[in-house]
Amino acid sequence: MWSDAWQDLRQRPMFVGAAFIIAIFLVMSAFPGLFTSIDPFDAAGCHLADARQGISDLHWFGTDNLGCDVYARSVYGARNSVLIGVATTVVTALAGGLLGLVAGFTGGVVDALLSRVTEVFFAIPSVLGALLILSVFRTGNVWTVVLALALLAWPMTFRITRAAVITAKAHEYVLAARALGASAARIMFRHIMPNAIAPVIVVATINLGTFVAAEAGLSFIGVGLRSPDISWGLMISDARRRFLEAPEPLLFPALFLSLTVLAFIMLGDAVRDALDPKLR
Repeated sequence: MWSDAWQDLRQRPMFVGAAFIIAIFLVMSAFPGLFTSIDPFDAAGCHLADARQGISDLHWFGTDNLGCDVYARSVYGARNSVLIGVATTVVTALAGGLLGLVAGFTGGVVDALLSRVTEVFFAIPSVLGALLILSVFRTGNVWTVVLALALLAWPMTFRITRAAVITAKAHEYVLAARALGASAARIMFRHIMPNAIAPVIVVATINLGTFVAAEAGLSFIGVGLRSPDISWGLMISDARRRFLEAPEPLLFPALFLSLTVLAFIMLGDAVRDALDPKLR
C-alpha cells in the first residue's frame, strides 16, 4: 500500500507543489542564514530613523515600527512557528496514537476509562483552554505553547487511532497471529499498528498547519510567544496598529503564515486521497 501511495503522490501536482513550499520553509527554519545576512536579534541592525520604510533594494519587505528589516524577521520567524507546529504534531501523534492503540486493542474497562477522559478534554473550548494554560505558566516560550496545544489536541488523534485499531483487530491476519501464539505486544505493534496508522498520518499532516496557525493566534493576542522571540504571529500583532501607515510589516509575515498553513493542508489532502482506497 505504501509503495502504491507513493507512486500516486508523485503524480499529483498538489502534493508536489505543497511539498516544495514546505521544504522551503523547513530549510528556512533550520538555516535562516541561507536566506538573509541580517541578524534580527542584533539591536544594532534596527534604526528608528528607518522605521516604517517601504520596499527598497536594502529592505526587500520594508521595515517595521522599530526600523528592523521585515524580511529578515519573517525568515527567522519561520523557526519558532514551524518548530511549534512540528513539535505539537509529534507529541499529539505519539500520545494520542499510543493511547488509542491501547484502548482499541484492550477494550473493556481500559477503553471505557480512556474514552471518558478524552470526552472531558473535548468539553474544554480550545481557545479558552489554551488561554488558561498559558496564563498559568506566564512564560510565553516555544515549549509552553507546545504543551498547551498538545494537551487540547491529543484526544482527536486518540479517537481516530482507536477507531482504526478496532476495525483492524477484527481482520483475519490478527486472528491468525493470535492462533499462532503471538504476544499482545507483537500483535499491536507488528500487525495492527502498521494497518491502522494511515488515518493518523493524514490527520497529523493536516494538524501541522492548524498548529502553526494556532500559535500565530495565541501570539497575536499576547499569550503565546513574547519578545524577544520572533514569530509570524508576533510580527502581525506588532504591525496591526500602524497597518494603514505601513502595511508591509503585517502583509509579508501573514503571507508566509498563509502559505505554510495552506501547504500543510494541501499535503494532508493529497496524502488522504493516496492512502484511502475508496478515493482511488
